[in-house]
Amino acid sequence: MVDGKNGIVVVFDFDKTIIDVDSDNWVVDALGATHDFDRLLSTMPWNTAIDAIMGELHARGTTLRDVADVLCTVPLDPHIVAAIKACHALGCDLRILSDANRFFIDAVLDHHGLGGYFSDVTTNPSHVDADGRLRIAPHHDFHAAPHGCCLDTCPPNMCKGQALDRVLASSGAAGGKKQRFIYLGDGHGDYCPSLRLGREDMVMPRKGFPVWDLICEDPALLQAEVHPWSNGAEMEETLLRLVARVEEE
Repeated sequence: MVDGKNGIVVVFDFDKTIIDVDSDNWVVDALGATHDFDRLLSTMPWNTAIDAIMGELHARGTTLRDVADVLCTVPLDPHIVAAIKACHALGCDLRILSDANRFFIDAVLDHHGLGGYFSDVTTNPSHVDADGRLRIAPHHDFHAAPHGCCLDTCPPNMCKGQALDRVLASSGAAGGKKQRFIYLGDGHGDYCPSLRLGREDMVMPRKGFPVWDLICEDPALLQAEVHPWSNGAEMEETLLRLVARVEEE
């Protein structure tokens, strides 16, 4: 059961939303594996390629600590940190729904002291094997069966719309009020969950990014209110304004 004290659930994408870069590319570029990653991408899906490049880096002697150290240098806008802390203090239930992976997300959040602010992180799972090599698996095992979403904006390893449906289905009343959802994202994969939100909910697409372009193609397809943002300062102002508005209703 979702348990936001003020009845508001805020769901964040991670890459280019909480952080201002793509965490996969940040790690690959910083560890000097860009060319090899591009080679892998020519033959396999993104999520599979990230797992494979972690294997190649491990074989070269790159340690788990090396990967974590690179993630600690990921830029995080102080306005976004402030927005997360303010929403949490107001009683919002904060969640992450991301096509990154658990190791990368945890490393960044823990470095900035933000891990305890989120009640749930839905992403591609990761673990360290017996050899100390980071393994990254798909959220949805598409090798066994497709996730079945009809939108071509969802990658094979994750339909965020289906993941959000599970959160919506588990939501109930908080303090006698129906749960209200605010969804923030930037990429193609954030379009599907935006379509799943209801009339009482709000979506915050990052302006000028793929999800914004998709929404603009036919805004009438969305039931939720649309509130775009461009940078950390705009995200903080918009998000806190929407939370305050819902609290007053």
